[in-house]
Amino acid sequence: MALTLMWGINWPMMKYSLRELSPLYFRALTMSFGALWLYSFYRFKGVRMMPQGAEWRSVVTLGLPNVLGWHTLAILGVKELASGRAAILGFTMPIWTVLLGVLVFKEKLTKRIGLAVLAVALAIGLLTFNELTALTGKPLGIVWMELAALSWAAGTLMMRRAHLSMPMETLTVWMLILASACLWLLAAVMEPWPAWQFSAPMWGSLIYGALINYGFAQIIWFGMARHLPPATSAMSVMAIPLVGTLSATLIVGEVPHWQDFVAVLCVMAAIAAVLLPPRKTVENS
Repeated sequence: MALTLMWGINWPMMKYSLRELSPLYFRALTMSFGALWLYSFYRFKGVRMMPQGAEWRSVVTLGLPNVLGWHTLAILGVKELASGRAAILGFTMPIWTVLLGVLVFKEKLTKRIGLAVLAVALAIGLLTFNELTALTGKPLGIVWMELAALSWAAGTLMMRRAHLSMPMETLTVWMLILASACLWLLAAVMEPWPAWQFSAPMWGSLIYGALINYGFAQIIWFGMARHLPPATSAMSVMAIPLVGTLSATLIVGEVPHWQDFVAVLCVMAAIAAVLLPPRKTVENS
């Protein structure tokens, strides 16, 4: 529940921040301070915070899709789309996770997975058609968000199959540190240097991004992805698109259309299709 609220509200908070700061600098700034806060917190608690030897390979290989890929592509999608719509598309990730498991690791393709794929396809189709027909439509944002979802799905599968000797806290912090360094470089090349003069609400949004999105929520998610089965770890994201869509009205004044609500229901139904355990048949003795 806490993770659902944290990440759901974070989508319109990101959209609000992009009114005063370009996307890559926003990501670099909030991720850097979030990583430093986590590093200090866990070092104070006595956690071993320095990877050793071959552990650095895990930091890099897992950090590329889980942190750098997801967060970079997602913020580009948020810039183009309404934040609630971006959340809906981004959190198709559990379905892509299952599909990649079928394609790459030869997991079983069930009827439920087929229904989930159809539901997600309907959601993406509805939002794509709306973006193409709207006067201010930006279908490129849909591409960014689905690439982000695929990156996160691949990272989730890699995380689950990784053999780690370092604490999860150490892995998470160093993935954030290295990804934020890459983001500072990308921002310097691709975006103009900001003025760094923000309004009070903007400072609040930046603090939320650093302490909540890159603090508590990241630790909760990576711990779940590492130690729990796919169905359980994905359960926490089921209602995030709905929270993001509804909270966007209050935070950034976005008014959802009927396509958004139908897409939310489709994505939630798709996640439920791959999460709910199969009904057991009762045999008469």
